[in-house]
Amino acid sequence: MSPVSTRLVRLLNMVPYFQANPRITYAEAAADLGVSTKQLREDLNQLWMCGLPGYGPGDLIDFEFSGDTIEVTFSAGIDQPLRLTSPEATGLLVALRALVDVPGVVDPAAARSAIAKIESAAGTVAHGSGAASAESEPAPVENQVAGAVREAVRAGKALTIEYYSASGDTLSSRTVDPIRVLLVGDYSYLEAWSREAEGVRLFRFDRIVDARALDEPSAPPEPALQGPPDTSLFDADPALPSATLRVAPSASWMLEYYPMRVLQELPDGYCEAAMTYASEDWMTRLVLGFGSAVTVLAPESLAIRVREAATAALRAYSAGPRSG
Repeated sequence: MSPVSTRLVRLLNMVPYFQANPRITYAEAAADLGVSTKQLREDLNQLWMCGLPGYGPGDLIDFEFSGDTIEVTFSAGIDQPLRLTSPEATGLLVALRALVDVPGVVDPAAARSAIAKIESAAGTVAHGSGAASAESEPAPVENQVAGAVREAVRAGKALTIEYYSASGDTLSSRTVDPIRVLLVGDYSYLEAWSREAEGVRLFRFDRIVDARALDEPSAPPEPALQGPPDTSLFDADPALPSATLRVAPSASWMLEYYPMRVLQELPDGYCEAAMTYASEDWMTRLVLGFGSAVTVLAPESLAIRVREAATAALRAYSAGPRSG
């Protein structure tokens, strides 16, 4: 569906939605409708220009905004949400059934209930025919950790997690500010701001060993919160850290040899690029091998490590061989 069609469907369903949820806040409505608060305000401004023929002030859809809440005061006859066509219902059922078994994406019980309601509305379950419906099927038991993470994302709470890194075979404790849950390939991930790494990281749900919600709101930096998810670098473990490098023209061949993404072109043929790595030791050796042609801009911990290793190597070289 094109962006215009997607927005049209959303606009047609927004008036019934606000009628069913009077005095809902901007943040709650944006989360339910799957848009940003900015987009929601733009949609409301668009709806204000819609209405009945005549299109005078008394014919247009109208809202009352009180503080941070929204309420419909005139619907212009748009009182019912759009009905699903048979292909749309089938597609939605297939998608929901696929999501039921993916940890952290949906509440399995709620998804099973939604499947049953769609089946009933679409007439796919024959009454008295003995066909098994979603209501009669037991919902999968959700993993306690996945449930805790999903609820923290929904409630906007910060988390402490115990995370297993397959690349380093290590278990580490992280404090994170959840942003969203993502599906990448066959796995679900928590996208969050890592306070320790001071950057956005993806944590695979089946590698989160333990999770505990904190009594404080999730507060990732605004650019991280508003930016779209970027999974282009994660060819291996999406929880891998990323380095920002300044690459000289003489080392530009590494952009084709290693999984890197150019962030911006710089003067004189230089560029700024991002690269993931599993081991800081390995990354330090790689950067040292390029000499002054590659400079680490971030993270600071890697830049310090490279400088210290380079200094130690120069010191050892300057000392020369010891006499026997």
